[in-house]
Amino acid sequence: MTDPIDASIDASEFKLTAVKLSRLLGIQVQAVADALDVHPFMLSRWRKEYREGRLKGKAHPNLNEVMNMEEAVAEHKKIRELEAALKQAKIENDLLKKAIQFNLERSRTASRLRPLTPCRALWALGVDAGVAQLAPR
Repeated sequence: MTDPIDASIDASEFKLTAVKLSRLLGIQVQAVADALDVHPFMLSRWRKEYREGRLKGKAHPNLNEVMNMEEAVAEHKKIRELEAALKQAKIENDLLKKAIQFNLERSRTASRLRPLTPCRALWALGVDAGVAQLAPR
């Protein structure tokens, strides 16, 4: 049978570990409570006691390893997001390059045609250039 003093030390260690896990970035109190089979209100109370300084002691010794893994996972997630954004930017850049190239080729073929003079513009509209010059402005 365990000594009551050891049980209280284990209980405070458990509470502190739970509190510190619930304070990790991106971790919800509900998720930690479910994982540790503790009611979320109890975990919230422990968090309040920790904030007020009433819950003291040391967390589980392996908690730092868990926190380091959490940081590594967050870094990998950020890298994946940045890689996806870079891929999207490359696609957009290629599309813009193609649009510019298309417009350049289009303007080159248009410039090979005779330039559009005012007389040709009037002719294209079906207006006689001689009549248009006599018309009052």
